[in-house]
Amino acid sequence: MLNPADSALAAARAGRRLDDEQAYALIQLPGSELEALCAVAAELRNRAHPATLSYSPKVFLPVTNLCRDRCSYCTFRRDPGDEGEWTMSLEEISDCCRRGYELGCIEALLCLGDKPEIAFRGFAEKLAAAGVRTTVEYVAAACRVALREYLLPHTNAGVMSRDEMKLLRPLNVSMGLMLENISPRLRDRGMPHHYAPDKDPAKRLQMIAEAGELRIPFTTGILIGIGENEAERVASLLAIRRLHERYGHIQEVIVQNFCAKPGTGMAEFEDPGEDEMIRTVALARLILGASMNLQAPPNLNPGAQRRLIEAGINDWGGISPLTIDYVNPEAAWPAIEALRGVCERSGFGLEPRLPVYPEFRNQEFLDPAMLAVMERYSDGEYSRGAVA
Repeated sequence: MLNPADSALAAARAGRRLDDEQAYALIQLPGSELEALCAVAAELRNRAHPATLSYSPKVFLPVTNLCRDRCSYCTFRRDPGDEGEWTMSLEEISDCCRRGYELGCIEALLCLGDKPEIAFRGFAEKLAAAGVRTTVEYVAAACRVALREYLLPHTNAGVMSRDEMKLLRPLNVSMGLMLENISPRLRDRGMPHHYAPDKDPAKRLQMIAEAGELRIPFTTGILIGIGENEAERVASLLAIRRLHERYGHIQEVIVQNFCAKPGTGMAEFEDPGEDEMIRTVALARLILGASMNLQAPPNLNPGAQRRLIEAGINDWGGISPLTIDYVNPEAAWPAIEALRGVCERSGFGLEPRLPVYPEFRNQEFLDPAMLAVMERYSDGEYSRGAVA
């Protein structure tokens, strides 16, 4: 008789949905079984994504790095007056998008800190001078600029309300928010999210659910190595699966590894090992199933790209020929031809994709304005002025 871990692995190989008990049983698989775990994960991936891995050619637009949260591992955020503080002007956004398009970019990733207007009065005054009340309203203006420069916006603006997402929906083909981890323990004193109210998992789960109710194609994921245990990783993946099974709107899930950075509260923390990352990716594939788009960042795992393919990913996320990864500025994007070589040696092609997956390019998930833009883009006729 199979033990629970082996039984769960057999169920996954047979293509059956793992229940919660089976998902947790997979934790019992010893490290020596990592190759077997990956083999099943790759087999599952191949059923739905058999020939090609994808990536999104993007420009990374760090709209503002002001943020009311203080995560112990972050080098992105700043306070007003800090060295390196910025808020991009609409002119800067336009210029970046124009140059990105000329280099073949499709996606405009708008990324920023959480609700700086609440924490910093001066920033609220700056927004008022720009004719908007909130950071999200400024992001809406930035999305219009990106569209005029014929890039497709994908916004990750931290925790947003239902009304804020409704405001951005007609201007975005997709949106995102990393769950990171479902455990409230990570907000305890001495833990990485203690001074980060917007990292409350209940708030993040609520936003992801409301995005589902609004029929927004959505990207989320987990961050590993910040003090969580493997059971909490599995719990987080199960929470994401439950949301997708209820709303059907999660277009991709990211498994991202923590990288310690000098000058942060977690500078001396040890990064998760390569085997740990590979194991988590394989678990994610088994829990989320064959059809989910599963992503891992290639710039954070430059020596493990082939192993990530073997563990079941089918996407590399956004890669930019123009802008750095502002969240991980020390980690350069891979050259596309080099990444293509890695994929080909693993038996896969590598192709660019749009920031919304094909199964979400329909009237259910895209606002009519965005659907019209997508039709032009799909027909190769996307041009300036497609959206006013």
